[in-house]
Order: sequence, then structure tokens, then C-alpha cells
Amino acid sequence: MSGTVAQMSSDELRKMIESIVKNVIRQELKLLSDDPDSGLELRDEISEQLKYQTELVANGERGRSLDDVIRELELQ
Repeated sequence: MSGTVAQMSSDELRKMIESIVKNVIRQELKLLSDDPDSGLELRDEISEQLKYQTELVANGERGRSLDDVIRELELQ
């Protein structure tokens, strides 16, 4: 590759920009896919609550509507 951008051919410049963009995209995707909670353990009561909620949903039950929660919390 040439010493400065001014000395680069259009193909060299295109390849350099392509490489930079690919690296930035890889870095951003890695940041998005990293789990900040990785390695942490759930407390037993949270694990039990999640299991219970999963069973309710599997049995066709649903929680409260979003509108009800918004009214209850006076968010509107």
C-alpha cells in the first residue's frame, strides 16, 4: 500500500476503507452480543419465579395488560 492517502490508488483506498468498516462492524457486533450478566447466578427466588411464570404462559395464562399497568403506575 502507498504511504499516504493521496498516493493511494482508488482500489487501495477502497480496500482500506472496506477493512476499517468491517473491523468497526465486528467490534460493534461483539459489544452487542456480549452478555453483561455472564457468569452471574440467579438467586433461588428469582429462578423459581421465572419457572412459575414460564409454566403459567405454557398453560395459556397471561399477565396484566400494558394499559392496566400504565394506569396503575399513573404513567399517563
